[in-house]
Amino acid sequence: MPRRCVQQLVDGETLDETFLITDKQLRANKNGNLYLQVELRDRTGSIGARFWNATEHQFRTFEEGDFLRIKGKVQLFQGALQVIFTGFEKVQPAQVNLADFLPRTEQDVGRLFEKLRGILLRLENPHLRALAECFLMDAEFVDGFCKAPAGIRNHHAYLGGLLEHVVTLLEAADRLAPIYPQLNRDLLLTGIFLHDIGKVRELCYERVFGYSDEGQLVGHIVIGVEMLDDKVAKVADLMGEPFPAELLLRLKHMILSHHGTYEFGSPRLPMTPEAIALHHLEVVAEFARIPRSRQ
Repeated sequence: MPRRCVQQLVDGETLDETFLITDKQLRANKNGNLYLQVELRDRTGSIGARFWNATEHQFRTFEEGDFLRIKGKVQLFQGALQVIFTGFEKVQPAQVNLADFLPRTEQDVGRLFEKLRGILLRLENPHLRALAECFLMDAEFVDGFCKAPAGIRNHHAYLGGLLEHVVTLLEAADRLAPIYPQLNRDLLLTGIFLHDIGKVRELCYERVFGYSDEGQLVGHIVIGVEMLDDKVAKVADLMGEPFPAELLLRLKHMILSHHGTYEFGSPRLPMTPEAIALHHLEVVAEFARIPRSRQ
């Protein structure tokens, strides 16, 4: 029997279905009685749910990232659907299809990766092309880059979101570059590819989207610069000559400045044509992916 997805739920529906738990809280109502507040998720979205007259023991029987079989009813409350559940039991991961529970890109990941690869391997600058090749030959990096979301709540917050985001920017920049000949096309395209590579290690995306310890303590911008330094050393070995210092400096600047302002987390403001172009392309791409209700 097909599962009932979050997007299919309607007011008044009786529910008996398994969901991924992405948030849980033990709260007290105005009378001091405890209740569970959880977020139920599958690949189509999420919905809030409550379990009245809960106990601390029940709260401790599961964690965020666990799967629960929920029995209850869907109801409309203050203009939004929620689930009031009267029973639940933990379901082992081996008993579910993980693909049913995490949102993912609607595009074909294989085709997206081939677009990425095709653009990067056509770079004319031999050092930038060799740098791209070093990343593309790293199977572990490629696997993470193709799976990672670009964010956990806002833009491209789904599996494959990072790859989709980067390919979208690359295709836009490839069309933009001929209009502005003062832009270094190869540098702009390489900077776009590299600007968010640190998210492969910053984010966790096996079950619940969140931040790794490295992501919390260091962040994807610094991680990205570290990853660039690592691959630049391999380019030098591959080509038998040092990677140009000025080129490396400009790539690092694009990673460090792509958020655009200090308050949005950029250690540096964009100061080169390519860095400025990257930032504004990023703003447009992110804004276009935020739901209208949140714009």
